Amino acid sequence: MEILDLPPSQASRLVPLLQELHALHVEHQPARYPAAPSDAALEQWLQGWLQEDAITALIAESPQGALLGYTIFGIEHRPPLPIRFEETRVMVHHIATAKAFRRMGVGQALLTAVKQRAEAEDVGTIATTYAPFNSASAGLFEGLGLQPVVTMAEWRA
Repeated sequence: MEILDLPPSQASRLVPLLQELHALHVEHQPARYPAAPSDAALEQWLQGWLQEDAITALIAESPQGALLGYTIFGIEHRPPLPIRFEETRVMVHHIATAKAFRRMGVGQALLTAVKQRAEAEDVGTIATTYAPFNSASAGLFEGLGLQPVVTMAEWRA
C-alpha cells in the first residue's frame, strides 16, 4: 500500500467511497443529510474543495492502483480569543476505507500520514468530528490518541 497526494483533477476517484460514507450518514440521520447526491455533483464539489490551498486529500492505493481509502484534511489557523488560546491545527474532515479493505490498517496508515504532515508543519494538534453512530471512526481516532473534548447536540423540527 502506498499513501499518495490526490490532485483535485482526480477527485472523481473518491466519489464511490464518498457515496458509501454519505449513505451511512443518511441512514442514521436522514433529517440532516440529503439522500443520493449525484456523482457529478459530488465530483464538482470535491474538485472545488480540493483546490483550496489549505485542503489536502491523501489516498491509500494498492500496488495494482486500486483505491483502498482516502482522507481529506486541512490546516486551520484559529486566532486567540478571550476564552480560547490561539492554535493551528490539522482538521480531518473525511476518512473512508473501501469495504473489502476495512480492518487491514488502511485508515491507520492514512491517519499516520496526516500526523506526519502535521509534525512536518510543526502543528501539534489534530482534530476531527465523527457521528455517534460511527463507532469505526471513533475507534480509529481513539486508537491514534485522539480523545473527545466536545459534544455537539442538535434539535431539528
